[in-house]
Amino acid sequence: MRNAGKARRAGLRLVGWTFAVLLLVLLAAWVARTLGSLVLTLSTLLVAIWAGFAVFTLYFFRDPTPRVPTGRGLIVAPAYGRVDVVDRTTESRWFGGECHRISIFLSVFDVHVQYAPATGRVVYQKHTPGAYLSALRSDSSAYNENILLGLETTEPAGERLAVRLVAGVVARRIVPFVEAGDEVAQGDRISLIQFGSRVELYLPLHAKVRVKVGDRVRGGETVVATWE
Repeated sequence: MRNAGKARRAGLRLVGWTFAVLLLVLLAAWVARTLGSLVLTLSTLLVAIWAGFAVFTLYFFRDPTPRVPTGRGLIVAPAYGRVDVVDRTTESRWFGGECHRISIFLSVFDVHVQYAPATGRVVYQKHTPGAYLSALRSDSSAYNENILLGLETTEPAGERLAVRLVAGVVARRIVPFVEAGDEVAQGDRISLIQFGSRVELYLPLHAKVRVKVGDRVRGGETVVATWE
């Protein structure tokens, strides 16, 4: 019979098209759900990584106010960290000869603000470009980028000391807070070195060193030497 089955075929085509549309909708929903779960998982991971970075950064850049000791003739540590060198050396730029050296290594877990070891005036500041060797090396100050700050004290009057701020393999940014001509009080913040680094304190030979290799010191608080 003519045109027999056409209606059924039309119906089947309609059912087929609607089934195909249904499959596409279901596939799109599954893909969206899978991508949504993936995005949600990744976003959770990224937020967790950022939160960890934020906590570490705030911890690293902590800025405690030192409890400066009272007393006459005291010289305090210019930085937090571990003393790994106590010796005599020659510092030609500021002392012009032999002097005591106390070298302090700062790990990434130490406070990285530096402090004035004595009350006085910054009269010398010298930036020296250089390499970025690991600050774990006690000789890194001879090769790495550094800033030397020379101070004349007012208590006692006229004494000289110097602080060298040394960059490291990670610490490539030294941020001095003072410059030549500035007056500082003992324990004042004088600089920031970002990430692992080294700070050296130079003292005249008549100063009495009170620390030894291996000692942990707190910037602005620990007495490392006295004027004799």
